[in-house]
Amino acid sequence: MTSTERALRPTRPGRVAFGRLLGPAFVAAIAYVDPGNVAANLTAGARYGYLLLWVLVVANAMAVLVQYLSAKLSVVTGSTLPEVLRERLGRRARLAYWGQAELVAAATDLAEVIGGAVALKLLFGTPLLVGGVVVGAVSLGLLALQSRNGVRRFEFAVVALLAVIVVGFVTGVLFAPPDAGAAAAGLVPRFQGAETVLLAASMLGATVMPHAIYLHSAIARDHHGPVAAAERPRVLRATRVDVAAALVVAGLVNISMLLLAASALRGVDGTDTLEGAHAAVVANVGVGVGLLFAIGLLASGLASTSVGAYAGAVIMQGLLRTHVPLVVRRVVTLIPALLCLGLGVDPTRALVVSQVVLSFGIPFAIVPLVRLTGSRALMGADANGRTVSVLAVLAVVAVVTLNVALIVLTITD
Repeated sequence: MTSTERALRPTRPGRVAFGRLLGPAFVAAIAYVDPGNVAANLTAGARYGYLLLWVLVVANAMAVLVQYLSAKLSVVTGSTLPEVLRERLGRRARLAYWGQAELVAAATDLAEVIGGAVALKLLFGTPLLVGGVVVGAVSLGLLALQSRNGVRRFEFAVVALLAVIVVGFVTGVLFAPPDAGAAAAGLVPRFQGAETVLLAASMLGATVMPHAIYLHSAIARDHHGPVAAAERPRVLRATRVDVAAALVVAGLVNISMLLLAASALRGVDGTDTLEGAHAAVVANVGVGVGLLFAIGLLASGLASTSVGAYAGAVIMQGLLRTHVPLVVRRVVTLIPALLCLGLGVDPTRALVVSQVVLSFGIPFAIVPLVRLTGSRALMGADANGRTVSVLAVLAVVAVVTLNVALIVLTITD
C-alpha cells in the first residue's frame, strides 16, 4: 500500500463523535496566515493605520464561504475538487489546468520558504540560503509524518504550528493596544488613493488562495472517509463549525497584525519588508514582542510550505491520476526558492511577485467550485441554495475584480 493510499483510507464507518469531525479547516487556514499575509497586513497598518481593517473582515467572510463549499463538495461527492474537474475536462484542457495549478502552488511555496528563511535569519542570524534549506528539511519531516501516519497526525502537527502563529502575532496587540475608535472607523469600506486599492487587492485577493481550496477538499475527504447519506447533514454541520472556527482564528491573527502595525508602526520607515517590520516592532514595542513575531513568522513559513507541498500532490493526483511521493515533490519544489535565496534575490520582492502569480490562479479554482456546488445534477439536495449562490457569485466577482486590479496596478507601477 502506497503512502497516498494509506492517507486516503476511509475512517471507520458508523457514528463518529462530533468533535472528531473537526480539523480539516484548521489545516487549510494555514494558507491565510502565511508570510505573504504577514507582509501585506503589516504594510497596510504601518502606512495607512486602520483604514483597510474592513478589507480583512470582508476577506475572512469570503474565505469562510469558499472553504465551506470546498469541503462540502468532497463530503457530498466523495471526490476532491481536482478529481471532479478531471472527469469534466478533456485531456488538453486537463493538462493546461494542471499546469496553471502547479504554477500557483510553486509560487505559493516560494513565498513560504523565503518567509521561513527570513525568520531564521531574524532569530539566529542564519544566512538566507541555509535558512531555506532548514525550512525545507523541517517541512520534509512534516510531510513524512503525513505519509507514514495518514492525515490525522499531520493535522495535529499543523494545528500545533497554528497555535504558535496565534501566540506569535496576537501577543503584540496586548503590548500596543489599538485605538478602539479608530479601529471601529476602519470597518467602514473606503480608500485613499490608488496605493490603498493596490494594498486592498493584495490583502483580499491573496487571502483566498487557490491551493487552499484544492487542499481543503482533499483533507475533508480523507478526514471523513465515505459519508453515508444519513450522516451527511451532521458532517456538513460539523464542517460549518470547523470552517467558521478555523477562519475566525486566522482572521484574528491577520487583524492583530494590522492593529499592531497601526498602533505601533504607523509612519515608521522600512516596514514594507519583513526584516524592516521586525526591526520596527523591536524598536517600538520591545525585544520580547519582536522575538514572538519572529517565532510566529517561522511557524508560519514551516506550516504553510508543508501545506503547499501537500496541495501540489493533491492537484497532480486528482487531475492526472499520477502519484509522486510527497517527499520527492518537496525536494523538487524547494529548488526555485533556494535558487532565489542563493542568487541574492530580494526576499520581499520575491514575495510580491509570488502573490501576483498566485492571483492568476484564483479564478480557476473559485469559479468552478461555485458552479459545481450549485449543480443539482452533481450535489443533489445539497446543491447551493439561492442565498448561498448569490453570496458565492458576489465573492467571485469581488475576488476576481480585485485580483485583476492587483495585476494591472503591479504591472503599471
